[in-house]
Amino acid sequence: MAKLKGMVNAFWRYRYLLYNLVSRDFKLKYRRSVLGVVWSVLNPLLMCLVYWAVFSSLMDMRGSGIDNFPVFLMCGQLLFNFFNEATSSGMSSVLSAAPLLKKVYIPKYIFPLEKCCFAMVNCLFSFVALLLVMLFTGSPFHWTVFEALYPLVTLFFFSLGVSLFLAACTVFFRDIMHIWSVFITALLYFSAIFYDPAQMTFNIGGFNMQQVIALNPIYWYITGFRRTVMWGQALDLRMIEVCGVCAVISMVVGVSVFRKTQDRFVLHI
Repeated sequence: MAKLKGMVNAFWRYRYLLYNLVSRDFKLKYRRSVLGVVWSVLNPLLMCLVYWAVFSSLMDMRGSGIDNFPVFLMCGQLLFNFFNEATSSGMSSVLSAAPLLKKVYIPKYIFPLEKCCFAMVNCLFSFVALLLVMLFTGSPFHWTVFEALYPLVTLFFFSLGVSLFLAACTVFFRDIMHIWSVFITALLYFSAIFYDPAQMTFNIGGFNMQQVIALNPIYWYITGFRRTVMWGQALDLRMIEVCGVCAVISMVVGVSVFRKTQDRFVLHI
C-alpha cells in the first residue's frame, strides 16, 4: 500500500512534465504538415476505405451478415491502432530518453506512460472519423455508447502494462523491437478486425480458429466496443470480467518487471 501511495504521489508531482511531453510529441507529429491535426481524422478514413475495398471484395464481406461493414471495420481499426501505437512507441521510450536520464532524475515510467497518453489523444481525435462514418452510413446511435468508455479505459491500462514490460525488456534486449513488429502484424489478423469470428470454422494445429481468437485480449476489447457503439448491446458480465482482468494482469506484470529492472537501466542505455 505504501508503494502504491508513493507511485501516486510521484505521478502527481510530475504531472506537468507528463503534460509537456505529450504536448511536445503532438506538436512534433504535425510540424510542417499542411493539414495538421486533420490527418488524425483523414488517415483512419482513408485506411478504412482501403480496407473496405480490399476485404469486401476478397472475403465477400457484403454478403457475410455483417451489417454496416464500414463501421464494423472502423471500430476495430481505431482500437487496434491505439494498442499498436501505444506499445510500439512505449517500447522504445526509455531508450529514446537515454540522454536526458543520464543528466537529471526523472521517474523512468513517465516515458512509457507519456507514449500511451499520446496514443490515446490521437485515438480520441480519430473518433471524429468514426462519427463521420456512422453519419454517412446512417448507423443508429444507441444509449449504450456511454458504456464504450469501459473497454476503452481498460484497453489503455492493458496497453500501458504491456508498454512498461516491453520498455524494460528492450533496454536489455534490443531484438525485442524487431520481434514485436512481427508479432503485432500477426496479432492484427487474430483480432477479428476484418471479419466476423463466426465465419472462422476451420482448425489451426488442431485448435478451432474461434478458440484461438478468443485467447486474444485485443479481440475482447474490440468486441466490447462494437457491442456498445454499433450493436446497442450492454456489456455482459463475462465481457466486463475479461477486459478488467486482462488490464489488471497486464499492469501487475508490467509494473513489477519495470520496478525490478529500472535501477539497472543506466548501465545499458
